Amino acid sequence: MAKYSRKSQEKVEKTMHEMHEGKLKSGRSGRKVTNPKQAIAIGLSEARKEGAKVPKKAAAKKTTSKKTAAKKSAPKKSAAKKTTAKKTTAKRATAKKATAKKTTAKRATAAKKTTHRKTSVKKSTAKKGAAARKKTTGRRAMATA
Repeated sequence: MAKYSRKSQEKVEKTMHEMHEGKLKSGRSGRKVTNPKQAIAIGLSEARKEGAKVPKKAAAKKTTSKKTAAKKSAPKKSAAKKTTAKKTTAKRATAKKATAKKTTAKRATAAKKTTHRKTSVKKSTAKKGAAARKKTTGRRAMATA
């Protein structure tokens, strides 16, 4: 006995052709569908709406043996996720530290440059002041003589 009716198969075939032509669009967002699996799902859902024979959507299967195995393996997976999370946060922290060091280094060099400029300006003004004093004292000496 066939799982899917002839009508549903034709509907899926039609949606696949639409997808390949670039005419098939998703219902909610209206974007162009490029994934074949999504096209099949659209075709099946349209067939369901028309009343064609299509199996129900797959539901989660419940078995006791899988549950116990899942419970035992679950902590291992979460532990693995934690370690990767720690690694990524450590990488981020080191990256932040590196960038912080770079910025502080830039600030320090900028501060050194400004202080160097200030001291050179002070020295030049001091030299100019001393030269001006010599000139004025020389003029006074000439005026008194």
